[in-house]
Amino acid sequence: MGRKRKNFTIPQVTIEKMADDGKCIARHDGMAVFVKDVAPGDIVDLEVYRKKKSFLEARPTAFHHYSAVRSAPVCEHFGICGGCKWQHIQYQFQADYKAQHVIDCFQRIGKFAFPEPLPLLKPAQTEFYRNKLEFTFSNNRWLTREEIESGKKFNNNALGFHIPGRFDKILQLNQCHLQSGLSNVIRNWLYNFAIENSLSFYDIKEHQGLLRNLIIRNSTTGQYMVIVQFGQSDKTQINQVMTALADQFPQISSLHYIINTKANDSYADQEVVLFAGKNHIVEKMDDLEFIISPKSFYQTNSLQAKALYQVAKDFCEFKGDEITYDLYTGTGTIANFVAGSTGKVVGIEYVEDAITDAMQNSALNGITNTEFFAGDMKDMLTAPFIAEHGHPQIVITDPPRAGMHSGVIQTLLDIAPQKIVYVSCNPATQARDIALLNERYTVGKVQPVDMFPHTAHVENVVQLIRK
Repeated sequence: MGRKRKNFTIPQVTIEKMADDGKCIARHDGMAVFVKDVAPGDIVDLEVYRKKKSFLEARPTAFHHYSAVRSAPVCEHFGICGGCKWQHIQYQFQADYKAQHVIDCFQRIGKFAFPEPLPLLKPAQTEFYRNKLEFTFSNNRWLTREEIESGKKFNNNALGFHIPGRFDKILQLNQCHLQSGLSNVIRNWLYNFAIENSLSFYDIKEHQGLLRNLIIRNSTTGQYMVIVQFGQSDKTQINQVMTALADQFPQISSLHYIINTKANDSYADQEVVLFAGKNHIVEKMDDLEFIISPKSFYQTNSLQAKALYQVAKDFCEFKGDEITYDLYTGTGTIANFVAGSTGKVVGIEYVEDAITDAMQNSALNGITNTEFFAGDMKDMLTAPFIAEHGHPQIVITDPPRAGMHSGVIQTLLDIAPQKIVYVSCNPATQARDIALLNERYTVGKVQPVDMFPHTAHVENVVQLIRK
């Protein structure tokens, strides 16, 4: 059996720059050291707890100098909750990192020629910008070191977020700065109601307990959707919870529940039961309305979604009569947003429920030049499909973080539309895909968009022009 490597300390290290996943980078003996909870310019002592061939991972143990780029975190849970890892760094430095991250990915991974990116589009709000949050009920609350060392007994029930790296530990939230309005009020009230009525919180190891998950969605129109997920089918207690929620919060316009007894809390394959109100809420974007049902995908930053889609639309440079394909269309938000500027939009998406929403959103807005189809992208985007629905002059693609399948990229090379507008939430896989498309396309424009302040995530839109 090999000997376990001991941790070691590096004294008085200067933190150099920001890195992915909310970390920063220092250097030691020519190796990169990735560190959480620090800022560029900090001088710290580090404890190295993991050593790899090409890098180290460490935690700060003492601060000798605090950086001038630091900012006081607004959230009481910062440093424990993993949701807003850069709250302690001034926003402008976050923005600078995100803009540079796009360039770095294109240079290191893509190695293709590209023009200087347009300035990062910053959000108007850096707090309370999300329209959807999911909270977890648990009988295994995260205890502070002080609570553990006190030897006292504490209430172990919690309603909040998973501790990073711990699937079985939940942080009890008091106030979250990600979602505005009633979100904190509803969550805290439901937690107290459950305690007062001795309702069981879910045990993730034993897979038992009544209260399992809470989803809160809201829209810029002021509507709220609440979904409570239960881990057991106790109709009496479920009715007790749902009736109390409906009575306490008449502002909830769409109230649902799910009975989920399987091993994980994903609910795409579960029946969603409407308890009160409508089966959807409505979001607005310009003059368009979008129906959001319990399983619908919608960009979680409503205000920045408008900015993102406007960039995509502008990069298409529509003349008005083109056939446009919208790949990974989701609920058809982009397709419907651009439909008024092009001849026809063909949307393709894997999730059938999303396609139903997309068609419903077209009907709601009186849009008649969209067509939507459900299926695996690599299987749908084929020569027979294109022959039937028309050869696209413009393709908009907004794939998941993993990027596009190699077969989809090859099809795009084969059909060679005049323009491809590539919207991505992961510049690394976007750079990889563009490198493959580079044989027939040049990069016309690049526009990074910050959808998620205080995180390392950045959206990026690229215009590709056929050579």
